[in-house]
Amino acid sequence: MPRTKHLLSSLFAGVLLLGARLPAQDAPVHGPASGSLVIAGGGQLDGTGIIERFVELAGGPHAKIVIVPTAGGNTRQDGTIMPYDAARVLASWKARGLTNVHMLHTHDRKIADTDSFSSLLLDAKGVWFNGGRQWNIVDSYAGTKSYHAFHHVLTRGGVIGGSSAGATIQGTYLVRGAVAGAQIMMAPEPEHQDAFNFLRKSAIDQHVDARNRWNDLIPVMDKFPEYLGIGLSESTAIVVQGDTFEVLGKADVAVHDRSNPVAGTAPFVKLGPGTRYDMKRRATIK
Repeated sequence: MPRTKHLLSSLFAGVLLLGARLPAQDAPVHGPASGSLVIAGGGQLDGTGIIERFVELAGGPHAKIVIVPTAGGNTRQDGTIMPYDAARVLASWKARGLTNVHMLHTHDRKIADTDSFSSLLLDAKGVWFNGGRQWNIVDSYAGTKSYHAFHHVLTRGGVIGGSSAGATIQGTYLVRGAVAGAQIMMAPEPEHQDAFNFLRKSAIDQHVDARNRWNDLIPVMDKFPEYLGIGLSESTAIVVQGDTFEVLGKADVAVHDRSNPVAGTAPFVKLGPGTRYDMKRRATIK
């Protein structure tokens, strides 16, 4: 019996050692390992179910949710600081019955890098980034304690959401990050080329239907062919869990995939509402 017990212990230890050396085959390549993303293409979201899904994933109307309006601007044209009124920013959310919703905003990265400011995120179940210009979000939060706290929301199983600029900030490459104008796909300034990487190895564009931007991701894909390019129509979102997303809303999502080009057609495929897509396999889910 002792010899048998020793052999079993040795075998178990060997299995553990082998397991430790095996790659994490099931680890997501693009999506978060835990938590969810709701990435919306701008426009009118009422009546699409997108906000409702975000609130549901956060834990319901009584969950702690933080709204980040910073994409709306940090300074006016004359250089004065842009003020934000929490009551106005939160009004539409409270009208939906949310009881524990808060605004988070600063124009100053030094403030965003403090414990006192980022503490609002420590027990948040959901964070929503409003639209505007995505480089404002980068200027305020990139590399700060708040930035890391955003990621920790996902680590705890929460949800990150956003629309328009709040969609693009969720990718890896910051599409339309140039201060000079949103018509510039690839910012010349290095500090406005990196998004927040919630959806890894990706570049996310928005308003593609209303502004005829279907092909605008092509130069980005030329530079980053290994990335997944996602163009979102207005009133439309993808809901990401792991490496799978579902199209939610009223219109189409364009998926640019250089690893699987479609000969003789557009450099992307369109996915309609209700379609599920595996980003790791680069294929729709039947």
